[in-house]
Amino acid sequence: MRTQIILASATVIAGCLIASSALATSDKQFLSDAIKGDTAEIALGQLAAQKGGSDGVRSFGQTLVTDHRKAKGEATALAAALEVNVSAGLSGEAQQELDKLQHLTGSDFDKEFVSFMVTEHEKVISEFKEKAGEGNRQVPELAAKALPTLQKHLQLAQSLSGH
Repeated sequence: MRTQIILASATVIAGCLIASSALATSDKQFLSDAIKGDTAEIALGQLAAQKGGSDGVRSFGQTLVTDHRKAKGEATALAAALEVNVSAGLSGEAQQELDKLQHLTGSDFDKEFVSFMVTEHEKVISEFKEKAGEGNRQVPELAAKALPTLQKHLQLAQSLSGH
């Protein structure tokens, strides 16, 4: 009987360690992805601030640069504290969008940029809400802190797209 209790306890502890390890990996991946997302938003925002066909798009681009530089700084500091390695550069999707936008001008640029920003911010807000709901740890807290800014960006993009 005592052996069964010890084995059962060991199984529960091992299960908790595996879950904790998976959770840690999940947090690390989220943090890495968030930093890559910030890098993409900064690059795309800089392009919009320079090439936007309207004052609204240029202003929105500058807002993205300012806000995502701040968010990236906070996420990078947390990544360093948690010993998370983050690769530099843009995701394939972000690089494709950047390349596409570099060949557009005026209202064509604005339409593509704003459409991409609406789609991306809807997706990212969903991911950040999910992570924020995971509890009282540093990475979910960072996600929760970022949500109001991401929601503001979505509203700005939607207002520029006429939705």
